[in-house]
Amino acid sequence: MIARVVGNDYRSLTPPEPGAWTPSLRVSVVVPAYGGQDKLDLVLAGLAGQTYPEDLTEVIVVDNGSDPPLRLPELRPAGTRLVACPVPGRAHARNAGLRAATGDVVHWLDSDVVLDRQAVEAHMRWHHAAPYLVVTGRLRFTPAPLPTAREVAEAPDLAELFEPAEPHAWLVDLIERTSGLTDGRSRAFSLHVGGATSVNAALLAEAGPMDTDLVLGQDTEMGYRLAQAGAVFVPEPLARAFHLGPTMRMRDKAPIDRVSHAFVADRIPAYRWLRSHPARQWKVPYLEVVVESDGDPGYDEVRASVDAVLAGTVPDVAVTVPGPWEHAGVEGRAPLRDPHLDLTLILGHYAHEGRVRFTSSTPGQAGRPGESSWGAVPYRLRLPAGWTPGEDTLARLLDLATDGGYGLVSVLLAEDAERGLIVARLERTAAFARAAIVAADGEPLDDAVQDTFGTFWADGETYGFLREARTPAGRRGAYRARAEAQAEIARLTKEAERLRGQVTRWREEAGRWRRSAVELRREVGTLRKELAAARKVVQYGLLSSVKRAITRRR
Repeated sequence: MIARVVGNDYRSLTPPEPGAWTPSLRVSVVVPAYGGQDKLDLVLAGLAGQTYPEDLTEVIVVDNGSDPPLRLPELRPAGTRLVACPVPGRAHARNAGLRAATGDVVHWLDSDVVLDRQAVEAHMRWHHAAPYLVVTGRLRFTPAPLPTAREVAEAPDLAELFEPAEPHAWLVDLIERTSGLTDGRSRAFSLHVGGATSVNAALLAEAGPMDTDLVLGQDTEMGYRLAQAGAVFVPEPLARAFHLGPTMRMRDKAPIDRVSHAFVADRIPAYRWLRSHPARQWKVPYLEVVVESDGDPGYDEVRASVDAVLAGTVPDVAVTVPGPWEHAGVEGRAPLRDPHLDLTLILGHYAHEGRVRFTSSTPGQAGRPGESSWGAVPYRLRLPAGWTPGEDTLARLLDLATDGGYGLVSVLLAEDAERGLIVARLERTAAFARAAIVAADGEPLDDAVQDTFGTFWADGETYGFLREARTPAGRRGAYRARAEAQAEIARLTKEAERLRGQVTRWREEAGRWRRSAVELRREVGTLRKELAAARKVVQYGLLSSVKRAITRRR
């Protein structure tokens, strides 16, 4: 049974301890190189001294058009081959090495990175624990002067040759602030760097080769596709690797980011901050909505669903409509008597809408898990034709799925006596790809998704689904909504001014009452004094009268 990792929490795996196990998987170390024979010699000398069995290791050096051509030095692993790739570009060189690789695991290694003695073993112990891992070592950057190849081959500890060295600050920060990439909200695929990363070969076959159309950012883009193929990303501190000098990004980060971001934004939907434009389309959308029908799709039902999806507040969306489209648009047949008229109408209505595509099979059910004509889409909503989401429905569902980390959100739309439950399903591509890897024979994928990512049920009415066509607000609706909002703002502003005036009047009235109260207190005080004086006068007068009366009697 294949181990099931929840999210990216690889801590549930128990890899064997280095030096205390018997490996069985073969590893292909792919080293693309352009020039730099002196550094390549050190890299191969480091590989020659690895603790991982030599009979389970092959090294493929890809000469990417060096002049003079590269050569294999004397100090190298026994199973080392030199492959030529005249097409310039590291992605082309990597793909050439990938095609030549025969191992169970592919270990990318730059031609200026020297691995510590147990680095390959530290990587491979993880790959023996689960077949869907991406492991990256701990890169450190060492300055000149460089040692000789003989010194590298004979040193018991490469730290003696290369320390002090600087850590890969960006990777260290990523790992530390995400609890070693186990935080469910981390973009763990960013760990995939070509300098010292190993990948299960079958997982690579699912994700596909390096994207040769990219100028920069190929490693990160491949990491993203590996994530969609179900990968778990593991940082391995025991796999030390020494980079000979700084990287190009360390020297020129700002201009490199400028070039890289211009291209990866189209291909990595997870980098939301690169997609700040409110309306434009991208090569790989964030959400694909598959409008599904029982039998041939009906024009009115499909149009209701598609129009509602495209009118929502999630612009980064695409729509796929599966069906037998080969029957549509047959010439020479009376259109009103055409048994496949609805197919023709659907095709004709959306023929020039770039966000709508038509397939003969449902994405994710035929071919590789998560496969789509749109590329590696991270989320897919399966929506029964005729059901329509509200303007904010898709955004709310995506927030629910991402905040909870769920692999599946099932939305109960209705209950039918014949069909049973009618459900829309928001599926996370990575979750179903992982489920396809770990599921036992005959086990429903939903059960494996529950174990690895979790699932959630939601109420369709609560999230704004209706079984009726909606009138998209469109631009006029947006203008009307904006005018209504501005009118409401003006009304509230006027009301606020009225209330402020009333408060001012109340304050003035309260001031008058306070002044009246003070004057009243003063008058009361005066009256009290006068009353006291009167009492004294009266008392004195009575006393005098009594005294006079007594005197007369005497």
